Amino acid sequence: MEKRSRSLTRWLDELQRSGRYAFTREEALRDLNLPADALDKPLQRVSSQGRILRLRRGFYVVVPLEYTSVGTIPTEWFIDDLMRFIGKPYYVGCLSAAALHGAAHQRAQEMEVVVPEHVRDVETRAVRVRFLHFSGMKRALTESRRTHTGNIPVSTSEWTAIDLIRFQKHYGSMDAAATVLTELAEALDAEKLAVAAAREHTNAYLQRLGWLLDFLGHEKLTRSLRVVVAERNPSYTPLNPSLKNRSRHRDSRWRIVINENPEADL
Repeated sequence: MEKRSRSLTRWLDELQRSGRYAFTREEALRDLNLPADALDKPLQRVSSQGRILRLRRGFYVVVPLEYTSVGTIPTEWFIDDLMRFIGKPYYVGCLSAAALHGAAHQRAQEMEVVVPEHVRDVETRAVRVRFLHFSGMKRALTESRRTHTGNIPVSTSEWTAIDLIRFQKHYGSMDAAATVLTELAEALDAEKLAVAAAREHTNAYLQRLGWLLDFLGHEKLTRSLRVVVAERNPSYTPLNPSLKNRSRHRDSRWRIVINENPEADL
């Protein structure tokens, strides 16, 4: 068993030297030419030494020596391998995407990944990946971001702004969205925001986003967005649909019922 553990360790070293930090059980069995039942104990032994971390049954992350104190590597390094293993299209979104666009004040302690179907979250002592379900994911606008191990798809700053409203229920109040948008506004382009809005089917998200940007003092960013919303002639919608209170305060420009006074935490 110790011999197999040494063989596995050497294989992990070679994997890391090649620039890879994730592998599957099947891949290790094939490369090491081992029978199916001969790898479990070596994997357990190497895992107990902090050399690898299991994220899913059959999927592991290699932990270099310089990262053993935190127990894992940056999630950006292995998220693409993980999603190929799971077999789902994805993009890095919401707070994680906002941080990559420069709005890092509210950076999540987990990576937020948008997927077209429900996927079970990843949660270990060192890694947390939250999967956010969006069936219309094909309409999303993304861009490729270079990481230490390759490229990953990340929502554009404009689509990130829409997603912050779409998934607002995960954060409770509108304060989180207000805080992130305060910083993210610097990365937004008014015309690109209108293009992104034209691809969004849910009017309420656009109404809330437009109102919130105006509220935060970014009316120049919403001029083209207002045209997109006005052409759809939407019904009035509450600013925060999670709140039950009925406010009489209304904004006719965005057709928003103002049932919350958001505060940016900066």
